[in-house]
Amino acid sequence: MKEYSGKTLEDALNAAAKDKDCAVEELTYSVTGEEKHFLGIGNSVTIEAYNRQDVKDFIFDYLGSYFTDLDQAVSIEIVLQPEDTYNIILDAENNAIIIGRNGQTLRAISNVVKAAVNSYFRTSQYKKHIRINVDVNNYREDRYRKLKSIAARVAKEVRNTHMDAHLDPMPNDERKVIHQYLGEFKNISTVSEGEGKKRHIIVKYTPNKEEA
Repeated sequence: MKEYSGKTLEDALNAAAKDKDCAVEELTYSVTGEEKHFLGIGNSVTIEAYNRQDVKDFIFDYLGSYFTDLDQAVSIEIVLQPEDTYNIILDAENNAIIIGRNGQTLRAISNVVKAAVNSYFRTSQYKKHIRINVDVNNYREDRYRKLKSIAARVAKEVRNTHMDAHLDPMPNDERKVIHQYLGEFKNISTVSEGEGKKRHIIVKYTPNKEEA
């Protein structure tokens, strides 16, 4: 990541903002070096700094190289969401290859990109975590929508019978969607159980639990 220096932190931030053509408030930075001298003569502050455009550029370059190595022509769209969340939408001639069986390849690509981005844009100043969501032609959105529909039917049955139900094993991102979705249901709560590929959600009848 590029470094910027100035006599003060403000000077260093202004230098970074000017170079990136953005406001200082749009920067995320980390102080990497600081020198203080008697009477302030020769003082200097060095920072690493980036903005959202830097993150987008990194993602484009990283995925571009990734798919070039795989000899895959893939279009890449990045949509910035609140709370430093980057939605990456991929589309190729054969999306099934990128998605993989039950979304395993897509999930692996997502994990690799997350690790690369958060490793490169490390900031000790704020310890910010950059959120990355990777999807292929709305595959994940459709998958999550179907899972919510199944979960709603199961929750209704649990509420009627007062008997807990076990959902099929699913990866962490899908369990998270179900936990959040059913967390809003009256008299319903969820817990995860099991290890590794056997980890699954139990939908529990919880009397007196109000809607979120």
